[in-house]
Amino acid sequence: MAGQEKHAPVSPYLALFLGIFAVSTGAIFVRLANAPALTVAAYRTGLATLILLPLAWWKARDELRRLTRGDFRLALLSGFFLALHFATWISSLDYTSVASSVVLVNTNPIWVGLLTPFISRDRITRLTALGIIISVVGGVIIGAGDFAIGGQALWGDILAIFGSISAALYLLIGRNLRPKLSLVAYVTVVYGTAALLLWGVVLVLGLPMTGFSTQTWAALLGIAVVPQILGHSTYNWALRWVTASLVAVSLLGEPVMATIMAYFLFGEGLTWAKIVGGGLILLGIYLAARGEET
Repeated sequence: MAGQEKHAPVSPYLALFLGIFAVSTGAIFVRLANAPALTVAAYRTGLATLILLPLAWWKARDELRRLTRGDFRLALLSGFFLALHFATWISSLDYTSVASSVVLVNTNPIWVGLLTPFISRDRITRLTALGIIISVVGGVIIGAGDFAIGGQALWGDILAIFGSISAALYLLIGRNLRPKLSLVAYVTVVYGTAALLLWGVVLVLGLPMTGFSTQTWAALLGIAVVPQILGHSTYNWALRWVTASLVAVSLLGEPVMATIMAYFLFGEGLTWAKIVGGGLILLGIYLAARGEET
């Protein structure tokens, strides 16, 4: 991996840090948007696609025309798993606690590590594996005090796990395709596919799509631009230079950064569990990054 990183125009690690910051604003925008969560996800990917389309037409239309059927199908599959991630994880919040959902959906580094030998040619080093374990333990500590047990919570937990596996597959497919495709071509197809699928779910469920306040419309635009276009696209850019395992571990920085933002913006308290768990997540990210260099 060190050999690949030499050719990156900027440090992938710096890009991942900026990506963590951008993706972490997603929870803030969701809090500000007075709309169903699935509608927010549909607007998030839909508006992002509409914003990217002119750029894709200008910069990548010839590349998109030359896409092989195999690569195009993989990009569509990546978009499917991104949509499935949003749909299952968001739906899990209707059945289980926020803590249970967040902890379980953030087990995606484990699934990436397990699936990497079958989907990607990357090698998981011992240091990266240790970083994965420590970061997941940190996530469990953050949410351990508020786990929901029994009843409908079990179905919610299953949905959150499906959301986690879907996120892992989304990252691993991106890891395979990004060395072949430009960032604009890849994310336009992936976000567009996810948007079509999520809007289909919104229509089938009869969820509201209009009639929102100015604040909600602003939040919907914000969530499309910052966490989706800037955040997810930064992660997808980094997949050309670093393994899906490192990107998956870096994604665990989202609840840490989101907690800090919520503390300053909404006055939400910082508990010792959040501080200790957040520290372990950051340590795990550091170890996983060091593992990339070995």
